[in-house]
Amino acid sequence: MTFTADEDRLGFFGPESVTWRVHTDPSFSVGGLRALLLQALHPVAMDGVARNSAAREDPWPRLVRTAAYVDTLTFGTRTDALRAVGRVRGLHHRLGVDDPELLRWVHCCEVDSLLSCARRAGVPLTDDDADRYVAEQRTAASLIGAAEAPATVAALGAYFSRMRPVLAATPAARDAARLVLRPPMPTWVRFLTPARPAWGGLAALAFASLPPWARRMYSMPGLGVTDAAATAGLRAFRQAVLPLPQRVRRSPIVWAGYERVAAPLSA
Repeated sequence: MTFTADEDRLGFFGPESVTWRVHTDPSFSVGGLRALLLQALHPVAMDGVARNSAAREDPWPRLVRTAAYVDTLTFGTRTDALRAVGRVRGLHHRLGVDDPELLRWVHCCEVDSLLSCARRAGVPLTDDDADRYVAEQRTAASLIGAAEAPATVAALGAYFSRMRPVLAATPAARDAARLVLRPPMPTWVRFLTPARPAWGGLAALAFASLPPWARRMYSMPGLGVTDAAATAGLRAFRQAVLPLPQRVRRSPIVWAGYERVAAPLSA
């Protein structure tokens, strides 16, 4: 893949994209957890993850790597993004989860979750913006080796309708959900910091934002909530986080992307 120096610096999306708007919003963190919960409902895809004992015993490295990958693909240079894609594709091959159809499932769960949470949290996105986001994310799907991804919100919804008969909350899916909702933490973190309740609130909000059919599959007691309450919670979370300094809200990868594109383009 060849590209100019300016194309490399702007990355695969750039600051004018809907992708940058969605991926810099506070709702992104909730959407990322929602995606993990949704992805786990595919028995075959979940089987590959379940075979990775390290991810089961200590999910934090996987969560950190996933967040760094999405940040790099979105805000990094094209060179950095392709390097990250190569590492992830190698990992997928080792785990036996490099089937294009399974990768499309993972991709669609991520796109649906990030877009749904952003819109429900109050990010100003028109229907055209939403379609543009789904279309932009086809680049991410192509890079990772996923089968042809939906290009519109309607096509994305139709994809999930087709997939529902094969989905199930298997024991592996329930184990994965429990790791998302209550991940293991060092004792000092649990008792000497607010990490446990803070994470619990974030994860519960992610679960509440799942489609009703997905929540019914999990059938987890105590986590039942109406769609209206979930939307209100997303809006409240976003409004609470937005006043924080941007250097606190944005990862170093995201911040570096903004600084890099602020420089003048080549003549």
